[in-house]
Amino acid sequence: MKGRFITFEGIDGAGKSTHLEALATWLRGKGADVLCTREPGGTSLAEQLRALFLSEPMDPLTEALLVFAARRDHLRQMILPALARGSTVLCDRFSDATFAYQGAGRGFSVQTLKQLEEWVQEGLQPDLTFWFDVAPEVAARRRALARNADRMERMDDAFFARVRSGYRIRAESYPARFVRIDAEEDIQTVAQVMIAALDTHLW
Repeated sequence: MKGRFITFEGIDGAGKSTHLEALATWLRGKGADVLCTREPGGTSLAEQLRALFLSEPMDPLTEALLVFAARRDHLRQMILPALARGSTVLCDRFSDATFAYQGAGRGFSVQTLKQLEEWVQEGLQPDLTFWFDVAPEVAARRRALARNADRMERMDDAFFARVRSGYRIRAESYPARFVRIDAEEDIQTVAQVMIAALDTHLW
């Protein structure tokens, strides 16, 4: 694989999407071919699964299976071809989110998630992961101002505190690729941290 795979993680309301677009603009200004995508989603099938995931009630196993099914199609149809042609892929969430939300948040079996991860991703992990860390109550205020809440965004602060803890566990498990970012910092400060991380971790 010639390309670079960079993921953006954090609880809902952490500001991932804003910073992803900012980094994409910066990279394109440097001449990089950049693909911006998201999970669940990115392909026609995965977007349909995303709509179900965010609207229909379901148990944690069903959530995990839907997300990994969407991820498999996303990988095969979009992410892997982009990496093979040398593109830089910026993805709003990837498998760390599944371990944080379904694993830590829902209390679902981490061993089962690891097995699904192995089957679906066949060893693929991001080259670099930006974790936008923010207190659940701050994220909740941002969400309330930004949009109508979907099924996951309506969860309470206790749930998001568990999800945040799940991200911390993933960051400790993969320190070489995780960069924690204080998501309460201003856009310019976060941009400086991201660019410095690219130099340190990738180039």
